[in-house]
Order: sequence, then C-alpha cells, then structure tokens
Amino acid sequence: MTTSRTQVAIVGAGPAGLLLSHLLAARGIDSVVLDNRSREDIETTIRAGILEHSTVDLLAEHVPGSRVMDVGKRHDGIELRFEEESHRIDFAGLTGRGVWLYPQHEVLKDLIAARVDAGQDLRFGWTGVRVEDSDTDRPRVVCADDAGVTHEIEADAVIGADGSHSIVREAVVGSMTGGYFREYPFAWFGILCEAPPSAHELIYSNSPNGFALVSQRSPTVQRMYFQCDPDDDPDAYTEEQLWETLQSRVPGTTLHVGPIFQRDVLRFRSFVAHRLHKRRTALVGDAAHTVPPTGAKGMNLAIADVVVLAKALAAALLDGDERLMENYETEVSHRIWKAQHFSWWMTNMLHVAPDASDFDRHRQVGELRAVTESESGRRFLAEGYTGWPFGIDG
Repeated sequence: MTTSRTQVAIVGAGPAGLLLSHLLAARGIDSVVLDNRSREDIETTIRAGILEHSTVDLLAEHVPGSRVMDVGKRHDGIELRFEEESHRIDFAGLTGRGVWLYPQHEVLKDLIAARVDAGQDLRFGWTGVRVEDSDTDRPRVVCADDAGVTHEIEADAVIGADGSHSIVREAVVGSMTGGYFREYPFAWFGILCEAPPSAHELIYSNSPNGFALVSQRSPTVQRMYFQCDPDDDPDAYTEEQLWETLQSRVPGTTLHVGPIFQRDVLRFRSFVAHRLHKRRTALVGDAAHTVPPTGAKGMNLAIADVVVLAKALAAALLDGDERLMENYETEVSHRIWKAQHFSWWMTNMLHVAPDASDFDRHRQVGELRAVTESESGRRFLAEGYTGWPFGIDG
C-alpha cells in the first residue's frame, strides 16, 4: 500500500466534488479528487439539468470557462396543465428570477476542464474502499487505482461526494442506509428523442391517465417523461406506444415526435442521512440526501451544500476555527428539508397515486386551482422552483 498526503480528500467527481475542489483551491487549500468512473464516462453520461438562479450565478462567476450563460437556455416560467387547462407560472414576474436548462454532464465538462487547467489532482478510475479514523482530525481514505493497486490518502478532512452508494456515508452514519427515507409508488419513464421542441417552456401535466413532463435538451434533442410503475421494463414498449402514452398525458399540445434513442425508468426516493458529518468527515449532495426529480432540486441542493462546506473547511484548516464545521449539519439541514418538502409537494400535487380515490382526484385538482388561481400560491411555487438564495439560514 502506498500513502499520499493532502489537505482534503474528496471521494466523487460529480458536480459537488469538483466544485468543492475548485472553491477550496481559490482559498489556497489542496485537495485530491477520486472517482471510480473514467473521465469519458462522467462527461458522456447524459443527465438532466435545471439550474437555479443562484447556481448559475455561482458557476458563471467562479468557474473559468463555464458555458452556462452561453449554452444554457434561460426559462422564466413553467406551464401547469390540468383538466385540459394551461396555467403559466411566471417566475420572472413573481420573483425576478429564472432557471436555466443546462444538463448536468455539460456542467461536469466545464468543471473538469477548469480543474485540469488549474492542475488539480484528479484520479479517474480510482475506487474508494473505506474511510478510516473518521472521528479524528486525520481521516484516511483507502482506495484502489485502475490497476487494482491499493492506496491510502491521508488528509485533514474527507468529503463524501460519491452519490447515493457513498462509502463515506458509512463512516459518518455507521451504515449505508441510516437515514430518513420515503419511497414513492410511481416512477418516471424517460425518453430522449431526436425532434424539435414541443413547447417553449416546460409543461408539467396532471391528467387522469397520470403525470407527464415535456422538457427540452437542445433545438434537436428533447427529453420527456411520463408517470409509470417503478417495475416497468424500459424495453417493453414500442416507440408508437411511448408516443401514444405521452400524447395522452398532455392534452392540448401536439408533441413533435422523432426517433427515440434513450429510454430509462427513474425511481422516486426521498432520503436524508441521519448524520451529515463526523469531525472533519462530511457528506454533500446525493451522499447526504436525495429528492424526487419533480422539483429539480438534486444538483442545486448539492451545490448549496458545497457553498457552506467550503467556508467551514477554510475556517478549520486555515484559521483553526472548528465552529463552522461543527455547525455544518445544522446549517445545510434548513435548506435540505425545505427542498425535501418542495419536492414532495410538487410530486404529490402532480402525480396520480395508484390507489387514488375519486375524492383524492377532486382534492388534487382543488389544490392545483388553489395554487394557480392565487398570486401567493404561484409565488410560493416560483420561489421554490427558482431556488432560495445562498445564505447562512439556507
């Protein structure tokens, strides 16, 4: 086993881990970032991406070469569709803020390029095995390189940005599954297709047949989803069946169809780990929490974690002040639970539960009317969707 030394060992080269390494470097703090995937895998795995206003401001200001303002497409509202009626939620008019469609893999390309240019120690193809001494000021990551050789990285802090199967979570919480958990009785069947956009803004449609989301990727590639059973087989549908299902869920809009080149089933889970840090070992992003995709909170919540954690690590490592690290969980939990509520609320308002009664359906339509017919209701949705400003209170 070989041993190396760094100030911060970051497990996971997703948006959270890469951005954290960038913000730490700006403060003069060295880090090592390792990920079991190759750079090509990270940059070519297509992921959805709706970025909140504060996330876009942060990337544009702090990440050299970020293309979010040039390539990303700003949206100033969404459309809620129910009972064959359309109701636009005017984000810009209600909050003065918007969101950007900019897929996660494009964010990752920008972050990786910026870190490579800065000389960041990025170890692709390195698999984290375990974290040792997580309750001390000298935690260590035991990992294996792409040749299977075992290494040990000794650090002043270890950060788990390694997703929902985090090895760091086990060191912090005591198990892989320790947390607050909810699983939903439905999932999203997602497609990527070659077609022009079917609408100028995203359409969230509640129909008697179930939910559908009409989203976008580019002028020639579109992303759409419809509510399905979590156990559905993505390959069990013909393209004609998929388009018929989607069209039936979005009455009033004629979808532009085209060849479908990717399909998947996305399960819905809400999770928050019982603990988010132990001494200088901490969790960010999906290692700490997951949310249903309905509210577009996942990547944005991870970046909000990083903003708080970068300040806390700087205070601890540069000034010897541990107070922000000790308060990390309390501070980020405010925003995490607001995002959990918003995601849960959007999900339950828009989807049809498998056991929904006639009462449940009428009540759900009443809730949608209460939101869309009230300026306060529309503003609440707009504030949650565009995101809360980064701040000490989350």
